[in-house]
Amino acid sequence: MPGIFDNQKTGVRILFGVIIGMLALSMLLYLVPQSPDATRTSGDVVAKVGEQSITLADINQRLSEIRQSNPIPRQLEGLYANQILKQLVFQKEVEYEAKRLGISVSDQERADRIRQILPTAFNGDTFVGNDAYAQQVQQRFQMTVPAFEELIRSSMIEEKFHKLLTDGVSVTPAEILQEFRYENEKIKLDYAAANPESLADKINPDDAEIKSYYEQNKNKFQIPEKRVVRYGLLELNQLRQNIPVTDDELKVIYQQNIQQYEVPDRVHAEHILLTTVGKTDAEVAEIKKTAESVLAQAKKPGANFEELAKKYSEDPGSKEKGGDLGWLVHGQTVAEFDKAAFSVPKGAVSDLIRTQYGFHIIKVLDKESAHTKPFDEVKDSIRTPYLLQKIDQQAANISDQMSSQIRQSNKTTLDDLAQKFHLSVSETRPLAPNDPVLELGNSQDVKDEIVRLRPNELGLPIHTDRGYVVLSLKQTLPAHPGALDEVRDKIIAELRTAKSEQLAQSRINELIKRVKAGEKFDGAAKTLGLEPKTSELLARNGSIPGLGNAKLILSAFSLKQGDAGGPVHMGASWVAYQVVEKVEPNPADLNAQKAKITDTLLQSKRNMAFEAFRLALEDRLKQEGKLKLMPEKLRTFGDFGSPLNTPNS
Repeated sequence: MPGIFDNQKTGVRILFGVIIGMLALSMLLYLVPQSPDATRTSGDVVAKVGEQSITLADINQRLSEIRQSNPIPRQLEGLYANQILKQLVFQKEVEYEAKRLGISVSDQERADRIRQILPTAFNGDTFVGNDAYAQQVQQRFQMTVPAFEELIRSSMIEEKFHKLLTDGVSVTPAEILQEFRYENEKIKLDYAAANPESLADKINPDDAEIKSYYEQNKNKFQIPEKRVVRYGLLELNQLRQNIPVTDDELKVIYQQNIQQYEVPDRVHAEHILLTTVGKTDAEVAEIKKTAESVLAQAKKPGANFEELAKKYSEDPGSKEKGGDLGWLVHGQTVAEFDKAAFSVPKGAVSDLIRTQYGFHIIKVLDKESAHTKPFDEVKDSIRTPYLLQKIDQQAANISDQMSSQIRQSNKTTLDDLAQKFHLSVSETRPLAPNDPVLELGNSQDVKDEIVRLRPNELGLPIHTDRGYVVLSLKQTLPAHPGALDEVRDKIIAELRTAKSEQLAQSRINELIKRVKAGEKFDGAAKTLGLEPKTSELLARNGSIPGLGNAKLILSAFSLKQGDAGGPVHMGASWVAYQVVEKVEPNPADLNAQKAKITDTLLQSKRNMAFEAFRLALEDRLKQEGKLKLMPEKLRTFGDFGSPLNTPNS
């Protein structure tokens, strides 16, 4: 198995299953082994492998490790916990089987691996010492030395299993040829797509349809509880108008940050570069002659340096900008270029300059000596961020005062606060729990507070994009079965969706029927109001612009030229197609692709072999009573979802 460490984080390569992308970045420390504790059999045990237990405490520890760098939404806690359990169970299964078979990692093997992973722990052949070693492990991997070394040992155990199981795996010439054909066979299609969304606006259900649909689906149309809240808003824009910012205040900030306004010696330069990288001496000599010719043109009175740069320069970063490099400071370029750029007078063109990149011709557009920008030049750039800081600070102070008053007295009303703190007061429309609160920036905190509020209660100030808002529940409208008038728009939308889907499918089915009956694809498609198109030659890993991956129409590759296929759902559309051309793989390309195809097939077969081992090991341990799972206990983590039957399901 490859190395187990990547940059400054720790990871264990799990060779089974597909780990959700969100988890793959976060779950880097899951297999850090803990000290064995065969006696843990309390109610928090969620799995046992042999005498080794996995507990809720183990799961919580891994979750805590993740939270240090990535917050976990509550609704995903169960998913994380489930994945942790899977990995810990597999780790202990491998440990159990290794002990049974006498597979182990020697101290020397582990030491050799540590030397590979952390070469700085050795100065030549001399160990840097325990303290320095522990510091390096902590800084690079955020782990203690025992956990780090145990992680290496357990990962090497898994490597040995993987090697034992997969060393004998091979691929046959027939498999290579089959994969070569699979990857290189190509087809060209005539196709047409019917998008239900584009048809929906043309569908207008009549009253009878609407009423019938309502009667058949009354139970679907429940109106949730809705709430109307009054709110007082401390608007940041209003505070902006009332907060003065004086030059004296800005001067204090200017002096405190004076280093930000110090400008070093700098030069505004353009250049023309003729590169010599990778050229022979003879080629360099010819390039120099060309450069001298360009230089002569650049030094002529009235020469257009920018046009010469666009024509001759080989610097991709500045060529299209007429060679403009912007403002340069000392040390920003290679030494030869730096010396020339700062020695050429303003408006002049340099002689030919040779650097490691080639021959340069430099024109200096402007120069500035080192200086400090005066206050008057920069005060406007200081004013805006300082004003925003003052606004935020004052708003936060007012928010604290409002919070204090609300906590001190449950008799404080929204109107009292509004009068005292100059809040603008308004109210929302009736809001269901998931409705957007657009008037308050659609803040999730505001939504949560609206759901939580009780009658005659003032919420504490909430920070939103518009400012700080205080909410008060005005009215609660109970949930109830929706009357026809209340849900009419929803019914129309559902009918349009259903009917447009049916219409799209029917048009595609009709197109396929006509083509199979002998009609030309283009003509049949146009008759049905569809736009016929022709694809490029497609391999199985190709795609059709606007529709999606060719893997969605793999059945097309088994058809003969002239055959029609579909309907198939691609993207948001239903699609019909006809094979207009088939191109067989070129046998001459096999040798060039053979090594890559072989590697891909080998890796796939090895992974399959290891997965088969994992499943067989799990089944055997279950049958022997050595694997016991209690995943239902993970329901304590967030919104866990459906029951878990197996940690690897």
